[in-house]
Amino acid sequence: MMPQVVEDAIPPALAGERIDRVVALLTGRSRAEVAALIAEGRVLRNGEVMMARATRVESGDVVRVELPDVAGDVDIQPEADVEFSVVHEDLDVVVVDKPAGLVVHPGAGHASGTLVNGLLERYPEIAGVGVDRRRPGVVHRLDRDTSGLLVVARSQRGYDVLVEQLRSRSVERVYLTLAWGSVEAPAGLIDGAIGRSRRDPKRMAVSASGKSARTEYSVERRFLDPVEVTLLRCRLQTGRTHQIRVHLQSIGHPVVGDPTYDGMRQSLPVPRLFLHATRLGFAHPVTGVRLEFESPLPPDLAGVLARLS
Repeated sequence: MMPQVVEDAIPPALAGERIDRVVALLTGRSRAEVAALIAEGRVLRNGEVMMARATRVESGDVVRVELPDVAGDVDIQPEADVEFSVVHEDLDVVVVDKPAGLVVHPGAGHASGTLVNGLLERYPEIAGVGVDRRRPGVVHRLDRDTSGLLVVARSQRGYDVLVEQLRSRSVERVYLTLAWGSVEAPAGLIDGAIGRSRRDPKRMAVSASGKSARTEYSVERRFLDPVEVTLLRCRLQTGRTHQIRVHLQSIGHPVVGDPTYDGMRQSLPVPRLFLHATRLGFAHPVTGVRLEFESPLPPDLAGVLARLS
C-alpha cells in the first residue's frame, strides 16, 4: 500500500520557520511524530531528504511528506509460536536477540510470522506505540537474514526518546561481519550516501542523490585459507537500508554470503549472510541510565570462522 503524501509550497508567512514546525502544520502531527518522520527520511524539501529538524525553509520551497499508512483495517495478529530471545525488558523498552531468517515486521510477502507478531503476543500494549500501525514499537530494523540485537519501544514515551537518540546518533550499534578479500587498513570510515539503485529498485547503492550514510570499521582478524577474507567490526553512525552491505561492496569487499551485493561465492559455502548485530547501547528513555548489551556470534556463523585459518 502506497503511503499518503502531503505536498505544498511554503508561503511567505512561513519563510524562515523550522521544517519540523512546518511539517507539523501541514500534517497535524505531534512534534514527536514529526521527529520520527524526519528520522525515517519521509520529509523532503525541493526533492532533497531532510535529516535536520532545525533546517529553515524559504518562501517557495516545496515540502513533501510521506505519511505511513495508518488505516483502520491494519490488523496484525499476535502469534505465540514466533521464536526470539528477550535479553532485557522493562515498562518502556524490550531488547531482542533476533535469529536469522526472522522478518522484523509485516510487509509485502510477509503478512504473518514476523517478530512484531511475536512481540504482540508477549507485549500487547505495543499495538498503539509509534507512528505506523504496521510497525508498532519498531524503532530500528535488522534485515531478515541478519541476526542479533535490536531495541523495541514498549511505550510511546520510550519510542519518542529512542527515535530522537537514533536521530542524534547516540545509539551504539556494532556488527560483526566477514568481508571478501583482505581489508588493508586496520580501521576506516566509509562515507557514502545511499539510495535506491537505478538499475534494480530492490537494491540499494552508493549514490550522490541518496541519504547520508557513514560506517566505521575496524579489522578483527584476517584469514588466508582456504580463501582470503577479513572479519570486521562495523559501527553505524547512520542507519540506512542495507548500509553495511552496500558500503562494503562499494570498497570492493562485499559481505560473505550476501546474494544481493556480490557476496555469494562457491569457494566458501556459508549458511547465510555473515552479518550479526553484536553490540547495542543506548540511554534508557525514562531513567537516562546507559544500557549496553552484547550478543556473541551464533553457532552457524562461528562455525564458518572455525573452518578458516
